[in-house]
Amino acid sequence: MSRHSLVTPKQRRTLTFIGSKSPSFPWERGSEKRRWREAAFDSHAESSRKQPWRRRVLKKPGAVGLVLGHPFDTVKVRLQTQTAYRGIVDCVVKTYRHESACCLAPFDLVKVRLQNQTEPRAQLGSPPPRYRGPVHCVASIFREEGPRGLFRGAWALMLRDTPTLGLYFVTYEWLCRQSTPDGQNPSSATVLVAGGFAGTTSWMTATPLDVIKSRMQMAGLKQREYRGVLDCMVSSARQEGLGVFFRGLTINSARAFPVNAVTFLSYEYLLHSWA
Repeated sequence: MSRHSLVTPKQRRTLTFIGSKSPSFPWERGSEKRRWREAAFDSHAESSRKQPWRRRVLKKPGAVGLVLGHPFDTVKVRLQTQTAYRGIVDCVVKTYRHESACCLAPFDLVKVRLQNQTEPRAQLGSPPPRYRGPVHCVASIFREEGPRGLFRGAWALMLRDTPTLGLYFVTYEWLCRQSTPDGQNPSSATVLVAGGFAGTTSWMTATPLDVIKSRMQMAGLKQREYRGVLDCMVSSARQEGLGVFFRGLTINSARAFPVNAVTFLSYEYLLHSWA
């Protein structure tokens, strides 16, 4: 029996024509689709060989997307595998509080170096600035001071943040509980005041080590090496007195109150919205 005799009248009425005048029967459609896919793949491969830049361009968005999405993926995995978090915001805050020092050390170093850069950007007859931007700053530090140079002040940063972040949240929680009746959520005014005082209190205790951190981060630029956090503290106190450890306290406190008041108000709002 021939294959054409197996076609029913209904199947003959639904015949399609792909590319040519000859009909495509149901059992032939799979091979037609396969040929179309093979032709498309060959065309793409030939285009990639002729234009190698396409492969590089297509890879870069994926790498950028991976870097940008990794923090969110970390939060997602922790929420999926652990029960210690009340929600997304709580997971982000706790992760930052416990693990931020080493991860943020290079970013903090670049910030301090750029903030201390006082050369004018571009004026005729004036020397160019040492760093042209954050990326150039990172590349220059890596080239001149090695990979370890990117982590200057990391120990001081960790010593600064570990106790002060604990004090930060304890102060906030205590003030909220003292100002809120049992069984009720703190009001917006309470959150603003408690957050502001928590930020100010934490920075009052963090300022001495913040001074040490900044000095160690700038030491590589000034071609000066401290043997460690203690050596930096002793050298600074011997040369400039104990008052050196409280430089910037006023501006830190003035900045901390409004910034942390708004931070905690946003935190509470998001926590209750997403819980």
